[in-house]
Amino acid sequence: MALMHEPTAPYHSARDALRVLESVARHPAGAPAAGLAREAGLDPGRLTALLRMLRREGYVEQSADGAWVTGDTLRRLTSAHGRDRALREKLQHTLDRLRDSVGAAVYISRYEDGEVRVTQYAAGPGTPAVNEWVDFRSSAHATAVGKSLLAQLDHDARRDHLSRHRMARLTSRTITSDRLLLSRLESQPPTVPVLDLQEYAVGTVCAAVPITAGASVGCLAVSLPVERAHRLRGAAQALNRHAAPVLLSLAL
Repeated sequence: MALMHEPTAPYHSARDALRVLESVARHPAGAPAAGLAREAGLDPGRLTALLRMLRREGYVEQSADGAWVTGDTLRRLTSAHGRDRALREKLQHTLDRLRDSVGAAVYISRYEDGEVRVTQYAAGPGTPAVNEWVDFRSSAHATAVGKSLLAQLDHDARRDHLSRHRMARLTSRTITSDRLLLSRLESQPPTVPVLDLQEYAVGTVCAAVPITAGASVGCLAVSLPVERAHRLRGAAQALNRHAAPVLLSLAL
């Protein structure tokens, strides 16, 4: 279990949750909350909140005598057999729940083999997905997803990506200067959502927050029709508050 250090609230929650899960795993017969708090070095209030989240996600269960034990979801995600399918199903369930609570289409994206990939998403009739009119792999400079992923790379990796993908003007708001884009990526605080205000497509606004686990660079994003743009920052903040379960699933 590994997390890249990012000074974000989801990172801290996932890091603490991993410590709790490691403590639970050391006690196959179950461990009381007081013992877990001591082992994980957490105060009772913090532990209670984490256990509530972990139980909701299926990572832990509480026995009749009040002890905490490993849950079915954790067993499936750490199994040598069927882990990829279990992870995909778990992430999709989380995305569906986020879509409904945030009221917008939600996406998980990864930077893999030098390319931007939207690996899963949750949309619906009232929460339409972005129309991918230009391949996301070649439009990282214009999308919240792409900019969030590039912001997590080092300078050389960013320049390498931009050298392989021409920065085309997709709308009147698209940044096409590599110098300007690199400057903005360099100054992007990890705790602030990356925005796309009709830079990729007219009529759509997006926001993305980082979910980086280990050496894997990823992000969680949300999109809204432009007529609901006033909801974007609130949706991004809600996404950030609920990103810990996604980060935790990827880190296991």
